[in-house]
Amino acid sequence: MTRRLVVIGGDAAGMSAASQARRMQSAEALQIVVFERSSRTSYAACGLPYLIGGLVKTPDDLIARTPQEHRAKGIDVRIRHEVVAIDPKAGSVTVRDLEADREFTEPYDELLIATGASGISPPWPGIDAQGVLQLRTLDDAAEVERLLGAGARRAVVVGAGYIGLEVAEGLVERGLHVTVVERLDAPMGAVLDADMAAGVAAAMRAAGIDLRLGTAVTGFTVVDGRVTAVETGAGPIPADLVVIGLGVRPNAGLARAAGIGVGEAGGITVDDHLRTDTPHIWAAGDCVESRHRLTGRSMVVALGTHANKQGRVAGTNIGGGDDAFGGVLGTAITRFQQMEVARTGLTEREAAAAGFDAIGVLTEASSRAQYFPGAQPMTIKLVAQRGSARLLGAQIVGGEGSGKRIDVLATALWNDMTVAELAGMDLSYAPPFAPVWDPVLLAAGKTAARI
Repeated sequence: MTRRLVVIGGDAAGMSAASQARRMQSAEALQIVVFERSSRTSYAACGLPYLIGGLVKTPDDLIARTPQEHRAKGIDVRIRHEVVAIDPKAGSVTVRDLEADREFTEPYDELLIATGASGISPPWPGIDAQGVLQLRTLDDAAEVERLLGAGARRAVVVGAGYIGLEVAEGLVERGLHVTVVERLDAPMGAVLDADMAAGVAAAMRAAGIDLRLGTAVTGFTVVDGRVTAVETGAGPIPADLVVIGLGVRPNAGLARAAGIGVGEAGGITVDDHLRTDTPHIWAAGDCVESRHRLTGRSMVVALGTHANKQGRVAGTNIGGGDDAFGGVLGTAITRFQQMEVARTGLTEREAAAAGFDAIGVLTEASSRAQYFPGAQPMTIKLVAQRGSARLLGAQIVGGEGSGKRIDVLATALWNDMTVAELAGMDLSYAPPFAPVWDPVLLAAGKTAARI
């Protein structure tokens, strides 16, 4: 008997799940229908800042798979279709065809919710004005291009997290005067300790960015429907273009309305197989809560890496296999011009809040042998548990060749290594790539000596 899988959301998690389920089951055994409310599927939203910065040449370069390509593989993708309700008892969803302006009911045997997340948009006066936007879709990027073409020269970025940093870099590259407004006292303050964030602030200011820290936005000045300034507690900042990058919230409202469990962090609750608490309903991606491997707590981590992995796990299990998602460490990396920024696990602040007796140790190092051309300075901070010497987290800020060393540290964290064990690892060496003592080994040895 043919089973029917309905997927809500046609981006990273949804299409990864659909594609994996199709690999597991033939079209005769499993029908797959994907409803996507936008007009696109499977595109790299993480590349949007580099699109507006000119490093990515065209929007098409960010599209991994078109709806037509998915359909050719036996997946019935229906764009401009929005699921507006789930009925677990009836085993059906209510779908609105946005083009035809009609609603219909679609049955399912298995349902995957992959509704993603939405950017945080505070109820500030004037936030709906022309020129105020979030950079989350290709349509948003097109609007930025339109505003630049119309003569926008003064940009304000609200928020100095990952997106804020990347958008500011892109707008600087386009020749705009850029102001970044951040309510915290440091850029990347939610993901880096203050001693590591100081280097990020210095790099931003060196690039000519007007960085306003400890500053709260209160609204926008609007003239004839267009933004002309960002209002803050310290006064107005003139603006032709405003990009808001304050993080995201999981889109869990559809699940909540259907009686499906939603956790304290605001995401849909799932087990390690991506099952919800409701039979035959699964969820994956930015809309779910994941288990932090160090603290055991549930948290929402909106990253494409996790969304794709969770989609593959859910698709495997829906297709009759047995796979599990191992949890998250919060590993992430970005850059600002030549400076690379990366982190994994817990910051010193987060470790203390989680109840660990932790120590944080900074190490200055070089990305290559110091005598080799192109060697760049870098700072590594390791956070470890006193007594056990267990590695709890790491942060890196440095020049080219620094950031991806975070992956070695994430691997050590994943496997519960101590800093002493890390210090003895057999890492590669050649002058173009590392000093004879790699910065990771230096940092681990220094931290081990302090415990």
